[in-house]
Amino acid sequence: MQRFSQEWRDWLDRNGPRLMLFARQQTRCEADAEDVLQAALVRTWKVHKGAPDQQVVSLAYTNIRRCAIDLGRSNERRKRREEESVLERGELVAWFELPEDDTSRALQVALSKVPEKFREVITLKIWGELTFDQIGKTLDVSPNTAASRYRYGMEALRRSLEGEKVGSGM
Repeated sequence: MQRFSQEWRDWLDRNGPRLMLFARQQTRCEADAEDVLQAALVRTWKVHKGAPDQQVVSLAYTNIRRCAIDLGRSNERRKRREEESVLERGELVAWFELPEDDTSRALQVALSKVPEKFREVITLKIWGELTFDQIGKTLDVSPNTAASRYRYGMEALRRSLEGEKVGSGM
C-alpha cells in the first residue's frame, strides 16, 4: 500500500502544476481552481484505483473540465438565488480578487483574449502535453478538430501577443 501511495504522490508532483494551470483556465478564481482540481483528482482516483499511467493524465483533464462545468452551473444557480434575494432585501456586496502582477500574468492576459475553445486546446497541448487524440477525447471532439483549434488558437495568441507588444511600446 505504501508503494502505491508513493506512486500517486510522484504522479501528482509531476502533473500537478499542469493540471492546476488547466483548472485555473476553467474557473474564475484561484480558490475555485483549487477546489475543482481537488474534486477532479478524487474522481480520477476513484475511477482508476491502480498505479497511475498516461491514461490517468487524460482522465484527470477530463474530470477537471467536468468539475469546472459543475461548479459553473452551481455558481449560476447561486447567483440567480442571490439576485432574487437582492430584489427582495436590497443591494448585494460584491467581492473580487485582483491578479498578481508578474510576467506570467502577461501571457495569461494574452491567452485570455483567445476564444475559450482554442485556449483549452492550447493549454492541454502545451502544458498538459496531451496528444490531439487525447485532447479530442477530453473535449469530446475529433482529433482533427482539436488540431485545427490548436492552429487557430496559436495564431490568435500570436496576434494577441503582438498587440500587447505594440501597445506597451507607446
